Amino acid sequence: MRVLVVEDEKRLAETLADIISDSGDTVDVSNDGEDGYYNAASGIYDAIVLDVMLPKMNGFDILKKIREEGVSTPVLMLTARTQLGDRVNGLNLGADYYLTKPFENEELIASLHAIMRRKSEYIPEDISFGDLTLHPSSNTLVCNNKEIKLNAKEFELMRYLMINGKSIISKETIINKIWGYDSDAGDNNVEAYVSFLRRKLNSLKSNVSIKVVRMVGYHLEES
Repeated sequence: MRVLVVEDEKRLAETLADIISDSGDTVDVSNDGEDGYYNAASGIYDAIVLDVMLPKMNGFDILKKIREEGVSTPVLMLTARTQLGDRVNGLNLGADYYLTKPFENEELIASLHAIMRRKSEYIPEDISFGDLTLHPSSNTLVCNNKEIKLNAKEFELMRYLMINGKSIISKETIINKIWGYDSDAGDNNVEAYVSFLRRKLNSLKSNVSIKVVRMVGYHLEES
């Protein structure tokens, strides 16, 4: 899972990133509201840890804007503001959980994973598109009683394509979602893994293909 931390206190942001990374998730950090809003609005994250008091744009405004734009990523508000009105405001704007500072590490991780589980309930464990079924428990792709094993990046990319179905996904979005903002991955990495998956789809004789829309991105299509 990929988590965005929006926190202007750099030492605390690093601590949060370490805590979340130690639990097995990948973390990106934004240290001001504008950068946090831009990253949150991308929709590529599985959860967002969002501080309220931020420079350039506060957490309430970020939350309000992304919800208005249709971004449904689970949001955990993390703040020192303990007034009931602030908590109610955050929840009414679309926050999924409200955690006040100071907090225990175990409480943070438990709360974060709880809101991610609720979100993932909308996506079945086995994901299907056309004649394909993807099994997360075994990293296998199945078609017409034939199955093929996918490596970690192939699995993540195929899962993302299948969840989005016929919707076109840009290369930039794929890079950020699969490799992360801070990676050195580029268009060549995406093209290489799309090529790997196409070979495996051919091997399975699937009626599903990965189509490219020039200068836009990729999507799945049934023949």
